[in-house]
Amino acid sequence: MSDRADEGVPRRDFNKAALGASAMALGGAAYAGGSATLKAAWIGTGSRGGMDVQRFLKGCEGVKLVAMADVLRDKLNSARKKLENNGDINDKVDVGDDDCYVGFDAYKKVMARDDVDIVIHTTPPGFRPMHVMAAVEAGKHVFCEKPGATDPVGIRTMMAADKKARQKSLSIIVGTQQRRMPHYLELIKRVKDGAIGNIVAADVAWHWGNAKWHFHERKPEWSDMEWQIRCWPYFTWLSGDHVVEQHLHNVDVVNWVLGTPKNCHARGGRIARTGEKFGNIYDHFSGVFDYGGEVKAYSGASQIAGGTGTVRERIMGTKGALWINRGGGRITGENAYEYDGPHRDGTTKQFQDLCSAIRNDEPVVEAARLAESTAIAMTERMAAYTGQQLSYDWVVNSSKEELVWPESKHRWGDLPVRDVRIPGETKLV
Repeated sequence: MSDRADEGVPRRDFNKAALGASAMALGGAAYAGGSATLKAAWIGTGSRGGMDVQRFLKGCEGVKLVAMADVLRDKLNSARKKLENNGDINDKVDVGDDDCYVGFDAYKKVMARDDVDIVIHTTPPGFRPMHVMAAVEAGKHVFCEKPGATDPVGIRTMMAADKKARQKSLSIIVGTQQRRMPHYLELIKRVKDGAIGNIVAADVAWHWGNAKWHFHERKPEWSDMEWQIRCWPYFTWLSGDHVVEQHLHNVDVVNWVLGTPKNCHARGGRIARTGEKFGNIYDHFSGVFDYGGEVKAYSGASQIAGGTGTVRERIMGTKGALWINRGGGRITGENAYEYDGPHRDGTTKQFQDLCSAIRNDEPVVEAARLAESTAIAMTERMAAYTGQQLSYDWVVNSSKEELVWPESKHRWGDLPVRDVRIPGETKLV
């Protein structure tokens, strides 16, 4: 690929730089009561990130997008054009040519800007821990999409970023939007208040009849690295596999209710989506999590074209059950209840909460929570890849598996595709 990262940071006039520096020094107090504009940079300008940024700009008052970064120039240019042509938000877009950064080190140039208060991270997940930590070290507030990482080393980086953000009074809001949907909040509160009695089991699933999400036929001019980044869901080092990247939403609901498990036994494979062009991920997973005291959570995920789709969570108790998905939910049994209140998708609210936390100087830090849910899904993936029952604590605290390539290999060129994992042969690391 011919595009290179832009050299240097664009010069700013003295007043603009001084305002950014003084706001950072004052923390949230500088924005109390909406007295100053919150300025954001967007890193990773793909389609999911585009939806996030539009909701941020449309749903929040006193905000402005001032910088964009991506490793792919065409992605950045396309995303910028869409924002500038969107009449609902284009008055909040102040991104000039010098505010666009291209290359693997583009994120560093964003962090060097004094006028950036918030960094919106929507890159492929493999880059997330490194980028979030860099933002926290630079004194930026963060929104980041899920999952939190693709390997155990990345999980520990996210947990360290959480700790450092708390020390620096910075906020990190994450893209597990179900946590901000009114029906999830109401129904899970009732579950925690005892509406279904003692919890005995959970059953969650994300089965999707789509095998080509973010898939692109490889072009001859693409290097190995460019191919893998453009088709990032199909490479475990970038996505974590779909059980981590997508099914995490369901697993996060179980974490919300039950916390972290003791261990997981899982199986999986690729039988429908095969061939080199689909990278090295699986197309189906099935796992059982042990929470102790005979409490189990059953997990299933698949991406198989033509398959019946279902996305939902079910929590069973001694007095009833919770049935819930993004469309609604109900409790059955002794304390039957059907939710009929307001609905929202949670994505706008997550940005409103971030801005409120900054303006009120009341930091909200969710990185460790995201790391936990990611690690639960990762435990299922690693158990399926190896065929071994795995302890959640071992994955989080002891595993040395590091799938993300070191920064020295973050460049256009050759990059091997790791073999598809074979249960019983793949070794634990």
